Amino acid sequence: MIVTLAGGVGAARFLEGVVQVVPPEQVTAIVNTGDDITLHGLYISPDVDIVTYTLAGIVEPVNGWGIAGDSTNTLGMLKQLGVDTWFLLGDRDLAVHIRRTELMRAGRTLAEISDEFRRALGVATQVLPMCNEPVSTHIDTDAGLMHFEHFLVQRRAQDAVRGVQFVGADVAQPAPGVLEAIRDAEAILIAPSNPIVSVGTILAVPGVRAAIEASAAPVVAVSPIVGGAAIKGPAAPMLTALGYEVSARGVAQCYAGLIDALVIDQVDAALADDIRAMGIDVVVTDTIMRGPAEKRALAQATLDAARQVAA
Repeated sequence: MIVTLAGGVGAARFLEGVVQVVPPEQVTAIVNTGDDITLHGLYISPDVDIVTYTLAGIVEPVNGWGIAGDSTNTLGMLKQLGVDTWFLLGDRDLAVHIRRTELMRAGRTLAEISDEFRRALGVATQVLPMCNEPVSTHIDTDAGLMHFEHFLVQRRAQDAVRGVQFVGADVAQPAPGVLEAIRDAEAILIAPSNPIVSVGTILAVPGVRAAIEASAAPVVAVSPIVGGAAIKGPAAPMLTALGYEVSARGVAQCYAGLIDALVIDQVDAALADDIRAMGIDVVVTDTIMRGPAEKRALAQATLDAARQVAA
């Protein structure tokens, strides 16, 4: 079993490559739920949905979130009724949130629902939310403390970041199957997701980091920072706020003590020796996932790195 810690778009695209190299049913994604939010009375799980839609082959390909060809009639009507519709939700996407909320109110857990949905959409890969309990990533900014989605989407990440809080993580428990997947993994991969608010949130759930540290499986991360900038999202200001430099070296520092190897882009090759000095193996390759071939190649390079560590 190949386990991948996953955030949103970058992780989903990476997983597209992984399931080209490994049979999909032999892959488990442990997905961040710190971005989960309730809007219009509906429970929305952005990263779980992004991963599921992507592996189902229905994701909107340009943005990497939402459903391809979706309409926004419901959102348009809400706007006409005076509702602030800052968070884009398509009509088919809303159907998922309606059904999820209905099932949660009936007593089903997020993990149970996520498994039901991925099966309904034909996804063979196991998609596990990191926990069932509500955990909310909040960003401490110069404009105050706010939910991650308000920071990123509503305010377009314009506020200066001072820190990050994982509200509720301290009392959460790994979802059923999470610790077992880590324990039984042949390799543990960390997708090119934000190391602070995607992967960091997963690691904040009690027991997850310890399980990875105790695992005999090789742990290999892919840097989401290329040439001193994030490929996507607000990783840069968050790394800076927490005292890390915005570079592949900073990512290595963030994961020090957890990973055995780090996959970095060719433009960052000069940082390889510094990272190796931390006791972390380095693989230098093209990490920009432009299409299916690049996704497959990156996944293969990451798995090869894991096998090299295990050898």
